[in-house]
Amino acid sequence: MKTQNNNNRFKSTIFKTIFNIKVAKRALQGVGVLSVGALAATAMMSAQAAPITESAVQSYAAAMKSAANSKNVNQVASLVSDDALISLSRKGKTTSLDKDAYLKLLQSSWGQTQGYRYDITVNNVVIAGDQAKADVKTIETWTKDGQQVSFVTSSRVTLTSNAGNAVLLRAVSQVTIN
Repeated sequence: MKTQNNNNRFKSTIFKTIFNIKVAKRALQGVGVLSVGALAATAMMSAQAAPITESAVQSYAAAMKSAANSKNVNQVASLVSDDALISLSRKGKTTSLDKDAYLKLLQSSWGQTQGYRYDITVNNVVIAGDQAKADVKTIETWTKDGQQVSFVTSSRVTLTSNAGNAVLLRAVSQVTIN
């Protein structure tokens, strides 16, 4: 008799456990889709509006230097926002480039030169939420038709956060050719 009571209790416990698991699964299935959707939306908003850091700005500069010196247009493209606007002024004339035009200009320039070198310095970084403004100076040197050429570009840039990394959003630049 004792064995049968223990078996009945055991069966009852198993039944309750299985029943509770089924009830919990049903409850989670109904709420699960909404919860997962809400969590995904929250995560996406957090990733898009992630604050930018001084470290991310300096990492951007290092990555841009590496990408330009290796003439890796895809790597440069990953450092420039799809919404980027780059304004270049030289001798009183200004031209504005979007991301695609900027990348094409880089490729064209790289294709016509030898011994290309790129250096970048970043100063006066001001961070506000998911954007940073900074003074950026780049020096590009190369040889074309046997002549050493040097472009010095002084810019005020706006970088924005993209999944924790800094990418170029805006640049207002003054170009000097030596």
